[in-house]
Amino acid sequence: MSDEKNKLLVDLEIRIKQVMFLCDSLKDENERLKTEIRTRQTLLDETTKDLEQLKTRYKALKTARTITAASVDVDTAKLKIAKLVREVEKCINLLK
Repeated sequence: MSDEKNKLLVDLEIRIKQVMFLCDSLKDENERLKTEIRTRQTLLDETTKDLEQLKTRYKALKTARTITAASVDVDTAKLKIAKLVREVEKCINLLK
């Protein structure tokens, strides 16, 4: 009976070591994945910021082209300018 118990103890010890190794491996992988997530989140934030800047620049360029184009309807240009003035006034009022 003693040999059988020893065999069971050795088997249990081996399985415990395997589980511990697996746990360590999973911890390492978890840390690697967290680092990758942080890296990708930073990249996503930068890309989102760049996109917003490009949208702002595009809107400004579009407005500038509308105002300066020779074949533009004058009424359309006046409406866009009036809209811009209203937006600026709203911003000024919010700052007060």
